Amino acid sequence: MTHPQPTPPSGARPPAPAPSGTPAVPDAVPAGPSRVVVVDDHAMFRTGVKAEIGQAVRVVGEAADVDSAVEVITRTKPDVVLLDVHLPGGGGVEVLRRVHAVAPEQKFLALSVSDAAEDVIGVIRGGARGYVTKSINGAELVDAIRRVAEGDAVFSPRLAGFVLDAFSGAIDLATVDEDLDRLSQREREVLRLIARGYAYKEVARELFISIKTVETHVSSVLRKLQLSNRHQLTRWATDRRLV
Repeated sequence: MTHPQPTPPSGARPPAPAPSGTPAVPDAVPAGPSRVVVVDDHAMFRTGVKAEIGQAVRVVGEAADVDSAVEVITRTKPDVVLLDVHLPGGGGVEVLRRVHAVAPEQKFLALSVSDAAEDVIGVIRGGARGYVTKSINGAELVDAIRRVAEGDAVFSPRLAGFVLDAFSGAIDLATVDEDLDRLSQREREVLRLIARGYAYKEVARELFISIKTVETHVSSVLRKLQLSNRHQLTRWATDRRLV
């Protein structure tokens, strides 16, 4: 028994048939906003980032240390993770290592106050797709997130030079890493500030430590790097793009 074809509602135009031999292709569904996790150990900064980008992306989680970052990233599977470099529990590189061990396709965009070469190169070698500093504005950050989600690599202009130099051999990564591995995280922070011309009392105020502690760290850095004075220290750091 042959059933009659249903009649379209009055005023409606019936769909045009697909050309012979060509399958009908459904219209593309517009992509929704990128799903983002924000990882930073400062709650006020996370709040500020969410306020800046929240209208353009969907923030699906946040974390303040390595363990909580790995948990929320693997659970929510965001399009992009905004990742600070310095975190309690091992830093951004440890987050990259642990997440990529179970989700190698996960995309990361480093977002940090640090513009030191070893930080930039460290997270890029760890698998991040880009690195921008916290001086970036909201619109630029949203654009960087979109580009990383689409598979691009994104860097703040000055930082791109570090990566190019590293791949071209202008920076001897093995030597930089070997020397820096001798220093504690606090010694590295003191090193960068001294190399930038900070006085001991300014370093103490910046890092919330005593001047005596700064002097102790400087002496330790000079001894470990086999340097004689802060002028040599500044030259050493400048040659390695650490300032």
